Amino acid sequence: MFEQALSVGVAPHALQRLESGKRFRRIASALVGVVCLVLVAMLLLPWQQTVVGTGKVTVFSQGQRPQSIQASMSGRLKRWLVQEGSLVSAGQVVAELAETDQKLLNTQQPELLAAQKAALQTKQQATLQRIASLQGQLAALGGSQSVAVPSAGVKIAQSQQRTVAAQQALRAAQQQQQTANYQFHRIQTLYQKGLRSQREFELAQQDWVRSQTETQRALTAVTVAQQEQRIGQLDQAKVNFDLNASQSSVSANLATAQEALATLQGDLLKLEVESTNLGQRVQQRLVKAPQSGQLTRVTKFGAGEMVAEGEALATIIPVAPQDQAVELLISDWDAPLVALGRPVRLEFAGFPALQFSGWPSVATGTFGGKVAIIDGVDDGKGQYRVLVQPQQHRGAKDAAWPNAQHLRPGTEANGWILLDEVPLWYELWRQFNGFRPIVQEPTAKGSAKEKADDPAKPPKRKKK
Repeated sequence: MFEQALSVGVAPHALQRLESGKRFRRIASALVGVVCLVLVAMLLLPWQQTVVGTGKVTVFSQGQRPQSIQASMSGRLKRWLVQEGSLVSAGQVVAELAETDQKLLNTQQPELLAAQKAALQTKQQATLQRIASLQGQLAALGGSQSVAVPSAGVKIAQSQQRTVAAQQALRAAQQQQQTANYQFHRIQTLYQKGLRSQREFELAQQDWVRSQTETQRALTAVTVAQQEQRIGQLDQAKVNFDLNASQSSVSANLATAQEALATLQGDLLKLEVESTNLGQRVQQRLVKAPQSGQLTRVTKFGAGEMVAEGEALATIIPVAPQDQAVELLISDWDAPLVALGRPVRLEFAGFPALQFSGWPSVATGTFGGKVAIIDGVDDGKGQYRVLVQPQQHRGAKDAAWPNAQHLRPGTEANGWILLDEVPLWYELWRQFNGFRPIVQEPTAKGSAKEKADDPAKPPKRKKK
């Protein structure tokens, strides 16, 4: 070819350039082929679907989380007994408050309450004695009634017997009067005929008059006996009325005394409650640490500052909490995809890390965890809280979380909750179409199945 080119008069250097261009085209074609093969291979690579959340480091056990020290009463700050940053133990007094309520400013109020209580107790004892005395009177009146009423009944029975006897005597006197009257008229007739003497006539007349007198006396005795019987009945009724009236009066006095006793007992209970409240109030003046830890974030500094009830005075941070956790917030769009036990990759502020969302195995500087709690309700802004705990069984390349001295509660954290693996081409196609990620749900037998209602499903991968 070179000789032909010379024969036709072509320059040698032009032929050399023609040969070099053909080589470059072949090399470029090979490179394009290699790039296409790499792209096709990358599209077939597995891609790890994730749910991204942001949050902060916290403590899993609520008893070991930072806690504010609140004032249990309104008042005035008297003094701090510890310095900010000091380590305190649970129940230790850290500050004192002073009263501002005028009712509680008297320092002798506990002694005054004790004196009032003693006076009421003395009055209560006297009232109890009066109640016992009235109950004794009521019992005595009951016993008197049980004796006086039968006694009046006996008198009535006696008067009834005297009435019967008087009536019998009256009938005998009336019979004797009839006999004397008949005898008198018979002797009078015989005396007029001269058959009887005047002496006999006078004696018959005396007997007749005497019988009338006896009859009259017997009648009077009957009337007196009946009146005595009526008086006995009235006396019995009077005894009942008098005793009932006395019992009613004593019962009324007893009820009044019992009412006074109840009032005294109520006053004593009020004093007891007031005394107890005062004792609790005195204890509330002492601000105590709710748990052991470090005192930080003091909000009231100088003595004399006013403090409202429930106002936070400082914060207690527990020393070296053992159960670290991360609190992540995810959107309500991603919340249905997250389940308990899902693995999580975490990135902490202050710890350099490089995270590949689709290939967590090549990430560096991240830490492993698992989903421990998912809140059932959102925070009011469409976000759900997820608590992540460290993995109990870590891989050889997976580092443990930093200790509490370096990873403090409140440190910002980013988290990637790992879902299922899909091919890279499917992930790109899903992102392009705006479909949700695919997650597998456990069946009753423990195997996994894909959601049937999902509009996009990745191709099934054969296990080697």
